[in-house]
Amino acid sequence: MNMNRLGAVLLIAFVVSVSGYAQALTVQRSAPPSKAELAEITERGRELAAYDMAAWRATDTVLALRPKEGSIARYIARRTEAGWRVAFGRLSDKKDNFLVAYEAAQGASPREFTAKKYEEPPAVKDFYFFAARAIDTALGDFKGEQRPYNVAVLPAKAEGLWVYVIPAQTEGEVFPLGGDVRYLISKDGTKIVERRQLHNTIIEFRKPPQLEEAKVSFHTAVLDDVPEDTDVFHVLVRTPRVPELVASKKYMYQIAVDGTITFLGKTDDIINK
Repeated sequence: MNMNRLGAVLLIAFVVSVSGYAQALTVQRSAPPSKAELAEITERGRELAAYDMAAWRATDTVLALRPKEGSIARYIARRTEAGWRVAFGRLSDKKDNFLVAYEAAQGASPREFTAKKYEEPPAVKDFYFFAARAIDTALGDFKGEQRPYNVAVLPAKAEGLWVYVIPAQTEGEVFPLGGDVRYLISKDGTKIVERRQLHNTIIEFRKPPQLEEAKVSFHTAVLDDVPEDTDVFHVLVRTPRVPELVASKKYMYQIAVDGTITFLGKTDDIINK
């Protein structure tokens, strides 16, 4: 992308936003993030988008079975060698098992799911159980707005479980970004190891009347000098699929439509060209 043109396009938006940086920025980096760090952000963002797709398709499949009221309190997705599986159920009264009322399994494509009902819900103590406890732990801490939120749980390798609390889409062509938190929860789902506020306020990307009107989208990062996992998620789930430019106080990035993050350079250098 031509940097001169980019600077001209972003100058007004950046000047409007930059006044809030001095007090809002909580992480100040002395150097840009490595390619490895940016790749890890991309990977988590892609997994979030895949989780969201699996949960969406599986939910439609389970709702077609007309689940009994009160039988489902949580849905939890997990990636397996055979594809995504999504369990619908609730923690037991003693919180010592997860009772699976329905389970949906991915078929030949990410859009194809089949669901089954358990007449006698099995009590499990596997990923579903620990993820359900982790969700309760995260939501016990989360302070959001009076609006619906989605929750996703991803394995955090040896560290535990990532729990994301993300504003839910409530209008068909409006895609919210922001007001979200990522938690690192202990393996047993009971303790918050780390809490990371990803964005402060919620902004909304609205689908333009004509696709030609949206060539690129833009927002500023005020909590850290890097894009967040949910920035990648946002690019992958919204329509139309357009790149996202992310400018922090120091650095600027582009998130491609496949979620790949490219470091563009220092923000001041780009704006002043």
